[in-house]
Amino acid sequence: MKTEEIILGNFKLQYPLERLAPLERILFLDIETTGFLAPSSVLYLIGCAFYSEGNWVIRQWFAQTPDEEPELLRTFLNFASRYSYLIHYNGNTFDLPFIKHKADQYNIPCRFEKMEGLDIYRRIMPYKNFLKLPDCKLKSVEAFLGISREDGYTGGELIRVYRDYTTSHDYNLYRTLLLHNSDDMKGMLEILPVLSYYDLFNSSLKARKVQANYYNDIHGVPRKELIINLVFTSPLPVFISFMGKGCHFRGEGHEGVLIVPIYEEELKYFYANYKNYYYLPTEDMAIHKSIASFVDKDYRQQATAANCYTRKLSHYLPQWTTLAEPFFKREYKSKELFFELTDEIKKNRELFSKYAAHVLNAMAAQE
Repeated sequence: MKTEEIILGNFKLQYPLERLAPLERILFLDIETTGFLAPSSVLYLIGCAFYSEGNWVIRQWFAQTPDEEPELLRTFLNFASRYSYLIHYNGNTFDLPFIKHKADQYNIPCRFEKMEGLDIYRRIMPYKNFLKLPDCKLKSVEAFLGISREDGYTGGELIRVYRDYTTSHDYNLYRTLLLHNSDDMKGMLEILPVLSYYDLFNSSLKARKVQANYYNDIHGVPRKELIINLVFTSPLPVFISFMGKGCHFRGEGHEGVLIVPIYEEELKYFYANYKNYYYLPTEDMAIHKSIASFVDKDYRQQATAANCYTRKLSHYLPQWTTLAEPFFKREYKSKELFFELTDEIKKNRELFSKYAAHVLNAMAAQE
């Protein structure tokens, strides 16, 4: 078995990783194998990155032959036992189960369950469309962030390279195998700023300024929109712009703008307990039975869920779950929800911060 180490002397993280754990307790992990299925494949290379004496370091353990697999695994797991936080890229699906299977096969203790962890892939995958990524492969995320790498192989292509190495022990093949893994490890460190987009949806947003804008659309129809200027906890490394749910977002660095349409129309508020209401067809509204005694029986009828409402002409903002109450709808079966843009709400900066997060998550979740 061979061990290699690379000290990234001038490398500085571009993401506040210490929010998750002390840097000295964090271990990055990536493995190389001869296949996807652990029972029929060989684990031939384990790479990790860790912080030591002010520098980030990449260490790699390499099995020169399949027979060295147990030694490689035992050495790595002994090293990893000193860390408490594990970071990887799609490791929950592949790397960790693969290592656990091999550890069980050789009766080697493996205690990943005692470590906290972060799968970068799983944090980014829900926002693939929002970020306009073709997929969530590590190389795609690197390209999105403008990161280039020296290695040009895929893990699958290296399977043959490793098999050729086990018979020839050609040094160039050895360097090719290590380069792919070290580029993956360095790539994981370099793409950490992409987690700022996860933070955009999962950390507190601050609405710095909120104002209404009035304009005419391309057909000359008067429109209204709400413009929310935002401040982010983590700076976005790459400018993004996205439209969805009738809203528009753009952001870069610590600042962004969210534009939401304001609807001026008559909407309906539906009362919950319709059995306690009468519907007045002439007035097209429902009133509680306790105050309906003055209404002639010919002009009232037992309310149903679909007509137990009151109508109100006002300005409204859309919502996709009940963030603000009371909520209004166009019709009983309508899935679209709205809340009234009242004078009181206009002064509620905290609510607009929560509303901005609500809108962004609805945009990201759309198909």
